[in-house]
Amino acid sequence: MNTSHRFAVGVHILTLLTLSAEPVSSSCMAGSVNTNPAMIRRILGLLAKAGMTHSSMGANGGTMLAKAASDISLLDVYRAVEEPGILALHANAPNPDCPVGKGITVVLEGVIDRAEQAMESVIAGISIQDVIKSLDVR
Repeated sequence: MNTSHRFAVGVHILTLLTLSAEPVSSSCMAGSVNTNPAMIRRILGLLAKAGMTHSSMGANGGTMLAKAASDISLLDVYRAVEEPGILALHANAPNPDCPVGKGITVVLEGVIDRAEQAMESVIAGISIQDVIKSLDVR
């Protein structure tokens, strides 16, 4: 199963930006996340497109939050950086002649929809500011 880390990295980046009064470089963020700056820049592009960050170029350039941390929910981050769907159906259509294969897709679609709604409901109620409070770094 292919698992994405973009959500965790996006939350990490936004939390780091919340704690900084100055623009933060992608290399500084990469050091905190322990990854390469190119990966950070890809996520930053998605966060900027969603209106959560803005960047400036130059010697004193970097990225800052574009809105208050209390106004950015983890659901906002998830929707900005992840492909829809936490679970997937079969890669190939099941055998319609099999008693399980002919009906399993409909059953699983309902289960997957409920699971996604539950996950989204939980993260919708948590902001980047809540993450800061949980870290107890301020």
